Amino acid sequence: MAKSPTIPPPSGPQGEPVNLKDALEERYLAYALSTIMSRALPDVRDGLKPVHRRILYAMRELKLDPDQGYKKSARVVGDVIGKFHPHGDQSIYDALVRLAQDFAVRYPMVDGQGNFGNIDGDNAAAMRYTETRMTEVAQALLEGIDEDTVDFKFTFDNVTEEPVVLPGNFPNLLANGSSGIAVGMATNIPPHNVDELCAAALHLIKHPNASVEKIVEFVPGPDFPTGGVIVEPHAQILEAYRTGRGGFRLRAKWHKEELPRGGYQIVITEIPYQVQKAKLVEKLAELITEKKSPLLGDVRDESAEDIRLVLEPKTRNIDANVLMENMFRNSELEVRFGLNMNVLSRGQVPNVLSIKDVLKEWLDHRKDVLVRRSKFRLNKIENRLEVLDGYLIAYLNLDEVIRIVRFEDEPKAKLMARFKLTDVQAEAILNLRLRALSRLEEGEIKKEHAKLSAEKRDIKALLASDEMQWDKIAGEVKATREAYSKKTPLGKRRSQFEDAPELDPALEAAMVEKEPITIILSDKGWVRALKGHQDDLSKLEFKQGDGLKRSIKATTADKLVLFATNGKFFTIEPSQLPGGRGHGEPLRLMVELEENHDFLELFAHDPERKLLVASSSGHGFIVPEAEVIASTRKGKQILAVADGDMATVCVAAYGDMIASVGANRKMLVFKAEELPEMTRGKGVILQRFAEGALSDVRVFGKKDGLTWLDTAGRTFTLQWPDLKEWSGTRAQAGKIVPKGFPRSNTFGPAFG
Repeated sequence: MAKSPTIPPPSGPQGEPVNLKDALEERYLAYALSTIMSRALPDVRDGLKPVHRRILYAMRELKLDPDQGYKKSARVVGDVIGKFHPHGDQSIYDALVRLAQDFAVRYPMVDGQGNFGNIDGDNAAAMRYTETRMTEVAQALLEGIDEDTVDFKFTFDNVTEEPVVLPGNFPNLLANGSSGIAVGMATNIPPHNVDELCAAALHLIKHPNASVEKIVEFVPGPDFPTGGVIVEPHAQILEAYRTGRGGFRLRAKWHKEELPRGGYQIVITEIPYQVQKAKLVEKLAELITEKKSPLLGDVRDESAEDIRLVLEPKTRNIDANVLMENMFRNSELEVRFGLNMNVLSRGQVPNVLSIKDVLKEWLDHRKDVLVRRSKFRLNKIENRLEVLDGYLIAYLNLDEVIRIVRFEDEPKAKLMARFKLTDVQAEAILNLRLRALSRLEEGEIKKEHAKLSAEKRDIKALLASDEMQWDKIAGEVKATREAYSKKTPLGKRRSQFEDAPELDPALEAAMVEKEPITIILSDKGWVRALKGHQDDLSKLEFKQGDGLKRSIKATTADKLVLFATNGKFFTIEPSQLPGGRGHGEPLRLMVELEENHDFLELFAHDPERKLLVASSSGHGFIVPEAEVIASTRKGKQILAVADGDMATVCVAAYGDMIASVGANRKMLVFKAEELPEMTRGKGVILQRFAEGALSDVRVFGKKDGLTWLDTAGRTFTLQWPDLKEWSGTRAQAGKIVPKGFPRSNTFGPAFG
């Protein structure tokens, strides 16, 4: 085994050889950890990434409270770079801008003045033109930070300190959501409604063992800043919240406006989250100009401060629901927002948590903050009581204290010895002003002493009782819930829930204009769509060395199915295909197929049909065509193909008999019922071969006979009495093909 290479040492006595593998592993691990911990993943306790936390802390240091004046954004960005976050100013300003955008953040943490961008996708003005200050949400996240509620660490230059996490008196992680990509992991959390989150948190305080199902009763789903309609089934939402992974289908909100003479138009008032309105309008216009949506006649953007997109149907006879379902399928009027609650648990461990775990960790953090805050306050009270005790001793012995201060050389030591005072008490007495020696001041000190003593007893009782602590936290959560109630403009739920309508397939099909097209697939995998059903293809031109492989007649409403030699099915829409001018485009640009495999068949989808698929090893089965539709570019693996073999057959399974032929020119005919129906797998042996492989298969009706085409395009048919010689059972070897069978060992096109 070869030794691992080493990095040669630099010239000079200080050089040491370093194992290259170990050095790369160590450095890459350090980079990955830095990305995960310090950039991409939010902390479950305050819901912030380091850059956002540093922005808010810098704004607090600049005293940019909600009731104070604004300061230039450049001032904030400069402080963040100089003190806490030594990265590019544009990245910091982009993060600051997003915290101020009410269409990007459900509960903005920055109150911006100036141009902070818009939902059309326009950028914010430069940082020298905009001004900022914190909102009440940011203030709640920072509340109590000076009371030893969280740990601090040194900044990058070891000069100043920054908080490791914020106290977080606001359920920010779920309220505002988060997204980020680290090394080997990512996070994507949608925003939620604070009223609902607080209700769930209060229930969790009373019932720590509550199920996720119960939590979801309080938090039925996300609440996006731009509103919209969530059409994800409740069962899927529940599963996503239970596992921490899933997604939500979000649609635009629309209504129908009646027009004179029986016409109507669709008005969209809310668009999905993170969809740029200008690009959405542009894409809708493309559907019209490229004739990819035969139902849509026109689109207009009539938005002012509120969104108003107007869609006009091509004709008044088109059903509004059918039109919108078509738009949802073909544009970003419907999106899927993924859920991946991958967060830093306790600020240390990347972990995918359920919604219950996220709320529980936030509540545990609030308990830690409460305990630390109470201990901090208790320490302050004890220090003040120590001073007040000294004052009371001084008032009880006022004449003696005055004599010692006036005549003793070392009054401090004498006071401590005479009245058994502490150093702090003696120092406080010596610093008393003369006017504080009045009888009135003595009364105030006794009142303060009594008040602080009572508060001390309450805090000690609080620290000793877990139940009292949770009652205190519940009171804070209730206050937050009241401040962001659904009755308030900011707290009102924006996203609604609906079930996606189930349209009558016949009605939907009737409303779609079907234009006939002819799909051309070349030997080298280039595809194009010709208008109309073309019978004469002799004048088609191909690239040098290429030729016609398949031509099928279809319509613009069909789905096109591809079968490849690796056993995968792919699905494409006719709208993806280039026009008939030129040589078309490679299919590999539309789907992801390995270089060592090729496309075998192309046909129009028929959900009622069944297919027979088989590999060169002779294994195969029957699969319902409805099961082969692929939802991604990577395709859907249906036929399992062993190493060294490849898929060779995909034919329509019409009939009660099957004929198979091998490269050894032996044919076998057997009953179709002997072949199992499956949705995926390797299948069973159709025909055995001592040598060679399976060439072709055909399914036919016993009463119709077996038909094949010769090289000249002539049709030959053998009726059942003439086929009995080759009749047998599945997995036999078969007999030499009939006289006149094509030398290509194929029956002809699989889809005529």
